[in-house]
Amino acid sequence: MKEIGIYIHIPFCKRKCYYCDFVSYDNKFEKIDSYIETVKKEIEDTSQTFTKDHIVTTVYFGGGTPSFLESKHIKTLLENIRVNFNISADAEITLEVNPGTITEEKLKTYQMCGINRLSIGLQTTNDILLKKIGRIHTYSEFLSTYNLARKLGFNNINVDLIFALPDEKLEDLENDLENIIELNPEHISTYSLIVEDGTKIKELIKENDNDYILPSEEIERQMYWYIKNKLEENGYRHYEISNFARKGFESKHNLNCWKQKEYLGFGTAAHSFIDGVRYSNKKILSEYIFNFKSKNVEDKMDREEMAKEYMMLGLRKIEGVSISEFERKFNLNPLLYFRFEISKLVEEDLIEVDLDDIKLTKKGLDFANIVWEEFV
Repeated sequence: MKEIGIYIHIPFCKRKCYYCDFVSYDNKFEKIDSYIETVKKEIEDTSQTFTKDHIVTTVYFGGGTPSFLESKHIKTLLENIRVNFNISADAEITLEVNPGTITEEKLKTYQMCGINRLSIGLQTTNDILLKKIGRIHTYSEFLSTYNLARKLGFNNINVDLIFALPDEKLEDLENDLENIIELNPEHISTYSLIVEDGTKIKELIKENDNDYILPSEEIERQMYWYIKNKLEENGYRHYEISNFARKGFESKHNLNCWKQKEYLGFGTAAHSFIDGVRYSNKKILSEYIFNFKSKNVEDKMDREEMAKEYMMLGLRKIEGVSISEFERKFNLNPLLYFRFEISKLVEEDLIEVDLDDIKLTKKGLDFANIVWEEFV
């Protein structure tokens, strides 16, 4: 059977964070019920093609804020997936959760319907910085959510951390890590703040020179390496450029994406990747609800394009790209097929070839974008 992942996009939020450029809404709550019904229809419609020869190994509810919805909505979507798809008995089922939107009743419902991994959006333990980036919760509310999840038996929890925030100092980050490590989550995702066009934080940085000063690039890199060293010292394995995990708790859903495995996306703006074709759903909520079957083909990749993307995605992983796995997948030796790109990057000390692996060097971790661009 062919393994496949499922992603469900929940585009509703209590309030949109200042840095967020995802497709999400904090002013269309009246559409929630019709949206859920549309997603169910899309799942049922799509399943007609995939029920026989595919097995679902991961399900991921992302957003937006999935935990903002009533728990009955998450339950009915997951039940709908189970009815229409063949889900593996040991499937990883993840739900993104934001403090300030969680109750004990919700967590119990999640657990009852089979969700076995939570991804909690902390971002920072500093209440002043939380407010500055538009988060709706305090650190105390995060702790309440985390401890309640532990009390109810969730034993696979990711904590999201964003660094290089406006006015953040290295001491703030050190405090964040001390607090998070003390909680001992199984997984920690760390992202450097990216200021995107069209976000409120970009406006605030532009308008409030003294109140929204970003750390320098040098400080941002110091923060990255402090995180890497501190987490590795405390038993977390750095397995992808932005992700750390206890052994055996790496995100299966994301790893499958980085290994170029197939997945189906349901909901507005969700992406799918099947048989070398990448396509996406309508981004505008009303358009998706009106005609969920209308999809945009983003890319039809030939073998060369697939091979390039496989290299680009694989070089996100700290272990890099396995030469033997590449040969099995494409019937090509990557050292020969990409000899010019690899030779150039090795010469620039951005990647190294280590036995069966092609991977980023220490310098390459700092200049990963340059590496990935070679395979675009």
